[in-house]
Amino acid sequence: MNVETQTSNVKPRKRFKMPHTFVILVVLVLVGAALTYLIPAGEFDRAEDPVTGDTLVVPGSYHHVENNPVSLFGIPKAIVHGMVDSADVVFFILIIGGAFQVITATGTIEAVTGRVARKFADKGRWVIPIFITLFSVGGFTMGMSTEVMVFVPIGIAIARALGFDALTGTAMITLGAACGFTAGVLNPFNVGLAQAIAEIPIFSGAGLRIVLLVCLIVVTSLYLVRYAGRVRKDASQSLVYDMEKEAAGEPIDFSSLPAMKLKHYLTILTVIAGFAILIWGVSKLGWWMEELAALFLTMGVISGFCAGFGPSRIASEFVKGASAITYGALIIGLARGIMVTLDQGNVIDTVVYGLSTLVGWLPGSVQVLGMYLFQNVMNVFITSGSGMAVTTMPIMVPLSDLLGISRQTTVLAYQLGDGISNMILPTSSALMGSLAVSGIPYQKWVRFFWPIMVMWLIIGAVFVLVARAMNYS
Repeated sequence: MNVETQTSNVKPRKRFKMPHTFVILVVLVLVGAALTYLIPAGEFDRAEDPVTGDTLVVPGSYHHVENNPVSLFGIPKAIVHGMVDSADVVFFILIIGGAFQVITATGTIEAVTGRVARKFADKGRWVIPIFITLFSVGGFTMGMSTEVMVFVPIGIAIARALGFDALTGTAMITLGAACGFTAGVLNPFNVGLAQAIAEIPIFSGAGLRIVLLVCLIVVTSLYLVRYAGRVRKDASQSLVYDMEKEAAGEPIDFSSLPAMKLKHYLTILTVIAGFAILIWGVSKLGWWMEELAALFLTMGVISGFCAGFGPSRIASEFVKGASAITYGALIIGLARGIMVTLDQGNVIDTVVYGLSTLVGWLPGSVQVLGMYLFQNVMNVFITSGSGMAVTTMPIMVPLSDLLGISRQTTVLAYQLGDGISNMILPTSSALMGSLAVSGIPYQKWVRFFWPIMVMWLIIGAVFVLVARAMNYS
């Protein structure tokens, strides 16, 4: 047999493909069921905090209880049970998704972007931090992530008009939203949900998160400005130089960008007023998911009327937004099924006890880094922020109680672990969608982004240590 024949008989190796998120979660449910047979059942005593009313784990109270393993036939029931238990959260997410779709449909985001583009088109590098800051607002209020791909072409056109490249234009849009999402100042999809699970006031502790947001924006802006400056000085320094040679001579038509109209100003005022009421209601009246969902619903309806939409158009846009987020809502229910399985088998507290023992071997000042690392690793497998909150927070909250770490610090470790790696994971729909729109190869993006990710990881570690030291609450 000759070499050519031997070569033709060799089958190409199949690349590993990450399973669907639902598959991963169902596998985790199965793993959870298996653990109910392998891990001794046990539980902590719990008591109500007389000051806050929170249910807290009593340190040193862990004890074994009778095993109650979950049967094979009990697994589907546990998944359904998880969805039922998560009904309030699921509908909260659906309502917010619908409301934000109505706001998006008004064209206000595009109009604001267009106005900023025209105003700062001749300001060179100042455009970069301005756009990063602008899109960070979308990230830390309505959890903008996948939606940014719509604005990537505008960012690329503006960047090229200023002598930069497509990578700069894509980054100043996507990384702006990522900075806001990671800081999560008023993001109901990650911070709000995690705080609800942790039984602490929703959107409390915003001061430190604002500082975190500023740090992320400054570091990202400096890095991107430096890169863009090198590209404008010498186009061959661009990581996507081949793309830029092909796209040379494509000017941006600023007249095609939408202009600000009365309906856009009214929508902006509605959103600002809505978030002002949100802050007041949460801080003064103790509002929870029911009141917040009603507020977001009202914001969406009023925004629709401000844009001149009729009732049917508002309803249509609302259903469109709720439908788009159904995937994430179902993830919450599936993820909850994992905890239902472990809870029915009485092994959650055993896992927490084991983790507390493991992390307890670390020096007190760096125990929180173990939690931070855990959340970053989990984000590789569960890219949904809401899904990861439901999966990990029920474990991390009692663990933080045992270690004497505030629940607010635990939420901070979660949100940083959820947000930082999103812009490098190939399983991230926000990243891969933006790269598909821009035409930038994934490996080029990784080469560009990894220094920023390292800086973000360091900033995150510093902030969780600071939160631990100050007993962040």
